[in-house]
Order: sequence, then structure tokens, then C-alpha cells
Amino acid sequence: MSTLAELLRQGRNDEVWQRCCGFIDLSLDDFMMIQRRLLQEQLGLFKKCGLGKVIMRGATPSTVDEFRQQVPLTRYADYAPYLLKRRKGMLPKTPFLWQHTSGRSGEYPFKWVPLTSRQYDELGPAIFAAIIFSSCKQRGDIALKEYDRYLYALAPSPYLSGLIGHRIDEEDLVEFLPPLDEAEKMEFADRVQQGFKLALLEGMDIMGAIASVVVAVGERFSQGNGKIDIKPFLRRPSALLRLLKGFTKSKLARRPILPRDIWPLKGIVAGGTDTAVFADKIKKMWGRYPLNLYASTEALVVAMQTWDYQAMTFLPHFNFLEFIPEAESFKSREDPTYQPKTLLLNEVEAGEKYELVITNFLGGAMARYRLGDMIRITSLRNDSLNIDIPQMAFHSRVDDIIDIAGFTRLTEHVIWQAVEYSGIAYQDWTVRKEVKDKPRLHLYIELKDNSDMSEEDIALNIHQRLKELDSDYANLESFLGLRPLEVSRLPGNAFQAYMLKQQAAGADLAHLKIPHINPSDSMLDFLVSGEWKVPVPPRKAPRREPVPSR
Repeated sequence: MSTLAELLRQGRNDEVWQRCCGFIDLSLDDFMMIQRRLLQEQLGLFKKCGLGKVIMRGATPSTVDEFRQQVPLTRYADYAPYLLKRRKGMLPKTPFLWQHTSGRSGEYPFKWVPLTSRQYDELGPAIFAAIIFSSCKQRGDIALKEYDRYLYALAPSPYLSGLIGHRIDEEDLVEFLPPLDEAEKMEFADRVQQGFKLALLEGMDIMGAIASVVVAVGERFSQGNGKIDIKPFLRRPSALLRLLKGFTKSKLARRPILPRDIWPLKGIVAGGTDTAVFADKIKKMWGRYPLNLYASTEALVVAMQTWDYQAMTFLPHFNFLEFIPEAESFKSREDPTYQPKTLLLNEVEAGEKYELVITNFLGGAMARYRLGDMIRITSLRNDSLNIDIPQMAFHSRVDDIIDIAGFTRLTEHVIWQAVEYSGIAYQDWTVRKEVKDKPRLHLYIELKDNSDMSEEDIALNIHQRLKELDSDYANLESFLGLRPLEVSRLPGNAFQAYMLKQQAAGADLAHLKIPHINPSDSMLDFLVSGEWKVPVPPRKAPRREPVPSR
């Protein structure tokens, strides 16, 4: 099969569009037909392998309905005994390679997931679809040119982003800055710095990274623009002109130089759950909005925005998609033995939230796997672009994991360790992710014994403990310059007052205490408001009625 570069060289742009972007022209019926056909193929593979027999618990479904009725929902813990040890003999297909992502802090450092050759092959057109959408103005428009320069700001393999880099490189269409073989030998910060040096000399057309990195490298460039060595540019007139134009733009605007002053990018592709948070900042800094790509190690590419930069469109050929309604998702969290009902894509409703469940196609390992993400269906189709597929946006994580800037996922366990190891005398605490100018980890803590310790000192202490316990959290500060922890002290007796309020309302035992992770707005409003400023009286022993004499 011809590479994308060969097709573009031959002027076969329509074939490039169809290969990469044709999924947006599917009707919903066509989408579901592809889903059912690929699931039937995958079921045949599951039935023949050891992992499939374990995960399906001996069931042998032959239809989509039987599969959904007979096979239980799964989590990574169900696969861990086999995938953490990389037992390829148990899998539906022999892995082409293994990839990993961050595990659960305090439990296992990485989640290993196999990637088949067919999955790897399909990654190329999917990623180029995102690049094409990020740079086009209408259906069928391809702004990409052979040898466009792509700033390499991706985590190295075996992370998914690194594997994506290799797959992009194989299409022989773009030039990475720095070249891929050199980039993967460098530390991340050195790689990005070298990429910028090359981009200043040679130009840059495309950028791809998680959104927090797009912001971080842009800020570093702006803060360090006065340190640019002019000597190499004296021998490169076009590069010198590019630099001088950039400085002139910034001077006329009376502000520090921004990346957009130097490079009129064709497109930016960004992943990560915080892409929407950083979108306006990226536009201001780089001159373009980032195109949001929703992908994960276990699912590969799930959905992406198109050239209108609105909601995301699902892809049909990586995973069989199921959707747990929000109420069902909450019910299953309260009762782990409960198997929630699922809907298919042609059954979802606009405006509703759903927990996403995926079953890998193309020989992948995951069956009815709960990603742990809550998505929102924004509409049943994109009317303005005539896309007949439901549109989605990422909403939140649904479990006890807090994702910060796409760099780290903290669990209740590791946060509790950090609070405990800090040596601070505390009564209780709760924490959640909040978005202000940047994503923050906001800890609300009640101290013991009327301690006069300041919020800043508490935050500094616990922040240091988190850095020691979780290396990915430490990278937030070392690379992004982000210290996400914010602390608010609560009045004395806050948590006890909430518990007494719940008891008075007749709440059952499971709802007496505020959860440590992701408390609701109403819970925090109660803790912070101090509406119960009158000290909570000690609980009295129940009055005993006199025992009648016999």
C-alpha cells in the first residue's frame, strides 16, 4: 500500500482524505454495521485464547446481544495477572509490541497493554486524520505538504505517544524536529529545547503534544527569548528574517515574543483531559486552537475534533463502544457487585453523561473494559458539518483517580500517604481537582489542636511528600513548573458537624462521611461556609429508661 507521502506526491489527495478522514462520512447505521462486524471477528479470537476464556468466564457468545448479556464488565485488575507479566501466549493475537501508561500510584508503576500489528497499522491514518483536521478549512481540504516540520514533544515509547511518533514517521510525510532517532536518546526537556533550536533555523509547521506540554514549552520559549544566540542565523538569511519578523511583531504589540510571532503553524494536535482548559491559552500563545484528540493506551483512538473545533466524533474501527448511563455508573460504584446496564452509540441521548466501556478490535486484549472516563454526548450529530455520528466531550474521571495535566494520576491511597507522612496533626481531609487558571489539586483539611500552621506551609510540606511518593507528580514541577497543590484550612469540628447533619437527616452509614476524593459542591459548601459555627456539642449517651422492678 502506498504511503501517504506517495499519495500526496502523486496528487491523489482524495485517496488520502478517504483513507484518513472518511469515517466522518459514515451514516450512523454504517457506523454500527462496522462495529458489529468487527466485534464478531474479535469474539472468534477471544474464544480461542486463554485470556478470553478467563475474561468471558467460560461464556461463548455468538452475537452482540449475547456478548453484552453474558460477559461481565472488566477493569485493569482483571488483566493485571497476565498483562503485567506480559504473557503473550494468553492473548488473542501475538503482540507486535507492548506499550504502557501510568499505573495506580502505590499499587503498580505501569499498566502494560499489548498492541497488535493491525492496531499499529490503523494508528497511522487515525493520527493523520487529526493532523489533517487541525490544518484544513473544509471537507476534502489537505494543507499538509511533504516534509512539513513537526516539533517532537511526545513522551517516548513505550508510551502511546511515542508509538504514535514512530507510526507517523513510517508514512514518510513529515520531518521531526529533532529527528526521531536522535530525539528518543534525549531527555524530554533537552529534546524539546533542541527541537526549538532547529525550528528557529528551519521553520515549524505542526506541533503535537498533550495540552499542558504545549503550554509549558510555549511559556519557556517566551521567557527565554532574550537568550537566543544570533550567530547561527547570520548564515541563514531566511531564518534570520523569520526571527526579526517575530521580534518586530512583539515589539509593536508591546509584549514578550510569543511562538505565534515566529511560526505560522498549520495545525496543533493535543491530547489529555485538560485540553479544553488550556485551549484559549494555547490560541493566544501559538495562534491556533489545539485540535483535541481523545485517546488512551487501552483504547487507542476513541474520538477527535474536526475542523470546526467543537465536540469530538467517534471512530468506529478501534473499539466496540458501550455507554453506562451516569445513574447506573454511580449505582455500580456504591455496590461493586452490581452490573450496570449499557447502551450502544445508536441509543445514547444528547445532553446525557455516560461512563465509557470499550472492547478492543483487531486482536486487542480488552473486553467490556471500563476506562474510568465519564463523557458527555453533546449532540446526536454535527449539523453544521453534516456528520451523522453522535458528538462527545470529555467530562471527568469516574473513580478515585485524580488526573493532573495528563502527567500524573493520584489515588486516595497515595494522597493519604502524603498527608500522613507530612507529620501534620489533622482531623480529616478531602481533595478534588479544580480548574482555575490551571488545573489544581485542592486539599481541604481540618487540623487538630488549634494549630496555627499556615495554608502555604501545609501545602509545601504535603507537596514535597507527593513528589517523593510519585515521580510523575514530581515531573509537574521539574518540567512544567507547576505546583498544583492548593490547601484550604477548615474550621474545627467541620467533618463531625457534617456527619451529625447526615445522621439527623436519616442518611445510611455509607453516606455519613464526606469522601476523601472528589467531594460534591454541596459538601464543600457546608464545610467551608461555617454555617454551624456554634461548637458542636459532644455526643451524649442515650438516656436509659428505669428498669421496672419485678
